[in-house]
Amino acid sequence: MSPMTWTILTSSLATGTIITMSSHHWLLAWIGLEMNTLAIVPIISKQHHPRATEASTKYFLTQAAASALILLASTMNASTTGQWDITQLTNTQSTMMLTLAIAMKLGLVPTHFWFPEAMQGSTISTALIISTWQKLAPLTLLYLCTNHLHTTTLLCLSLLSTTIAGISGLNQTQTRKILAYSSIAHMGWLTMALAMSPNLTILTIMIYIILTTALFSTMMTTLAKTITDLGTSWSCSPTTLTLTMILLLSLGGLPPLTGFMPKWLILKEMTNSGLTILATTIALSSLPSLFFYLRMAYLTTMTAPPTTATTNQKWRFTLKHKTLMAPLITTSTLLLPMTPMVLNLTT
Repeated sequence: MSPMTWTILTSSLATGTIITMSSHHWLLAWIGLEMNTLAIVPIISKQHHPRATEASTKYFLTQAAASALILLASTMNASTTGQWDITQLTNTQSTMMLTLAIAMKLGLVPTHFWFPEAMQGSTISTALIISTWQKLAPLTLLYLCTNHLHTTTLLCLSLLSTTIAGISGLNQTQTRKILAYSSIAHMGWLTMALAMSPNLTILTIMIYIILTTALFSTMMTTLAKTITDLGTSWSCSPTTLTLTMILLLSLGGLPPLTGFMPKWLILKEMTNSGLTILATTIALSSLPSLFFYLRMAYLTTMTAPPTTATTNQKWRFTLKHKTLMAPLITTSTLLLPMTPMVLNLTT
């Protein structure tokens, strides 16, 4: 792909998201979503490989269907209320339709089947864009309509997403598919935060983006596409692999790492709201996710020499570390003591 084409696509990708996030009219928000989708499809399929073509086709069809549902919901709401303002979504049918469309765009269960396939057919850098930047525009629409959304529906979607994503990721060996199911589970926690406290949603998405970007940066550095690659990358950079293990534990939500912060605050908010049983259930449903994080962490460092490896070692190329890797890893692991300050900044 030529630099000019790449520049046009990435700028269109960013512009579409920014238009959606800054608009108050449903038609402008829909135009931003369409720009965003049409820009990411060539980026996904740039490998000229059948799997990349399949991933881009699935991504396009899913996003187009979800955008059409959003347009239909906004039109129905405008026909009954006369309002095109995003914050004035008061029609019950439109609200449910919008919730389903956003769930499809985010990859929430039960509309999640396209997401692991799209991640697996993309490059690691494109998978990073799909799992972070592409979530911002739909989440903004959901955030703006929080006051009119059906809380029980959001709670059911979040519980289903955390449970099924954790179970589905147990038998995966591809790191991109594991991180896809990890993203689905985190979107479940984020939806739960949206139903409980909208301001907590901002903190949750910030921590999720930092954690995911840091982990994808280490994967791009070590070229780890499978769990086997993680087990044989120790000879390339022991320090990077050790930090990757800590990042995986933070992504699983273990204290005293940064990933524990949003889960801690969400569970506290649910307990204060009297949803103790639901809080216990969603906490237990994150245990399968924690298991495959621990399995990746074990294969990252615990199988290092002098343990005999069962696979061939990689060639010891000199790794090109990403510039932002050091601050990303630092914030992804050491931010928990600053929880009160970070929470005050987002409220």
